Amino acid sequence: MEKRELSEQLQLGNRKALARCISLVENEAEGYHDLLSSLNINRSIPLIGVTGPPGAGKSTLLNAVIKTLLNQNAILQIAVLAVDPTSPFTKGSLLGDRLRMSEHFNDERVYIRSLATRGALGGLAAKTVEITDVLRAAKFDYIFVETVGVGQSEVEIASLADTTMVILVPEAGDDIQALKSGIMEIADIFVINKSDREGANHMMKNITAALHEKPVSNWQVPVLKTVANRGEGMAELIDKIISHQKNRQPETLIAMMAEHAYRIIQNQRMQNISIKKLGAELNIEIEKKNFNIYHFTKKYYQ
Repeated sequence: MEKRELSEQLQLGNRKALARCISLVENEAEGYHDLLSSLNINRSIPLIGVTGPPGAGKSTLLNAVIKTLLNQNAILQIAVLAVDPTSPFTKGSLLGDRLRMSEHFNDERVYIRSLATRGALGGLAAKTVEITDVLRAAKFDYIFVETVGVGQSEVEIASLADTTMVILVPEAGDDIQALKSGIMEIADIFVINKSDREGANHMMKNITAALHEKPVSNWQVPVLKTVANRGEGMAELIDKIISHQKNRQPETLIAMMAEHAYRIIQNQRMQNISIKKLGAELNIEIEKKNFNIYHFTKKYYQ
């Protein structure tokens, strides 16, 4: 299938075309940038980030949210981009979200795609931003992006998602320490999952108190309690997601688009530069008299 036909089929809702487009972008195959340039990207589709520490139950909660959404409206089309960590040794990835979300795996209304981080930091794979644009060009009503759960550097999701949900659990450790990790700035909705466990009310009280210290804005960040494996609290969570989408400010969208544009330009300028190539050149240059790394790197940006 030619790139033009592929783009047309993608925008008509063809799932095979969608899978091929994602693979082209993820692998930076020839012509992938032209493909992206041809897309009619619908930025009104809600893009919701799901983040939080490992063990918080992100996949279980997302599974329950999707089930509730489909029970509310049976004709919805939902996409899930699940980012899994890559082994630094084998370069392989478990891609385990397909297993944890097995309830929806064969549901034609739910499209699940796993991505490996391939060494990228910040909880997202290197091509996540571009792939979410591919999804926004397809026929979906909601797009969810679940990050790997790497802790403090996970704030990257806030520059991508319209709504960022931070999932915590009562026994996550020192509440105050958790609040210092940067999540206070990125969360649009706090969710205390597994809230049937001891300490849920204490954590909710601490987070709520910390939120009162934030500057006044158009959005009051809610703190919700859920028990995802029993489906408890899902309806209220969905109501808050919808409310936040309606509350989106134009300046926020511009800031996100500027970040997106910066990443695209950065990626294109760095396209022909790799650590392996730099290492090979340095292996020769470093032996020269008066070697200076700043002088060495000038040729790459002047």
